[in-house]
Amino acid sequence: MQKKFAILGDIHSNLDALNVVLDDCRANGVTDFLCTGDVVGYNACPRECIEIIRSLGCPVVMGNHDHYVSSWQNLSDFNPAAAEVIKWTRKQLNDEELSFLRSFPFVSTNMGITLVHSTMDCPESFGYVFDHLQAEAHFTHQVTPICFHGHTHCPMIYEKQVSAVYRIDAQDFKLPLGRKYFINVGSVGQPRDGDPRAAYAIWEPAERMLSFRRLDYDIEAAQARIRAAGLPERLAERLSVGR
Repeated sequence: MQKKFAILGDIHSNLDALNVVLDDCRANGVTDFLCTGDVVGYNACPRECIEIIRSLGCPVVMGNHDHYVSSWQNLSDFNPAAAEVIKWTRKQLNDEELSFLRSFPFVSTNMGITLVHSTMDCPESFGYVFDHLQAEAHFTHQVTPICFHGHTHCPMIYEKQVSAVYRIDAQDFKLPLGRKYFINVGSVGQPRDGDPRAAYAIWEPAERMLSFRRLDYDIEAAQARIRAAGLPERLAERLSVGR
């Protein structure tokens, strides 16, 4: 059987979005899963999302929210709403769940595919890539032809040719040989590109075909969970607008 990978990222404790994504994966014959990190944060179902990701048995890299929830570090560099959710999430998780988050590496290479949450040039610092210059710094450290990442919550393709880096809007794309790709698959649980639908990508290595998926899910249910948990209202509101 030919492999078909689902690349999931920035799930952020959004159970309603994750379940819809997994249903779509099954409908599309996905055989393997990879996760670019941030299983927790922002939404109200961290335990349920951790349980699902553990059950998939897939490689997962360390996201900044995974790191801060499981390391008990100071939250001075987080915005107040994000910090409040991290503190709340810490209280929801048991030692085994925290240990699972703590086990994530910052970088993982599997079957010729690299995963990182942010960038390869300094993965522990969780820097953002929003343009081709920032992607260029990453490419100096990327060894494999393809690296999937998350963190910005905005799906995007960066292509490295011999002398230049090009930014390509997210689209179904057959990747040519002889180039390197740094691909943001978007966010399952908190999109920020103006499209509130859950985002993930499917990679078919035999065909070298990358497909970006956007799916409607029950946003109102996710918002109700946030409000019931007493988390900041802004986190519920932003789900409706994808920002």
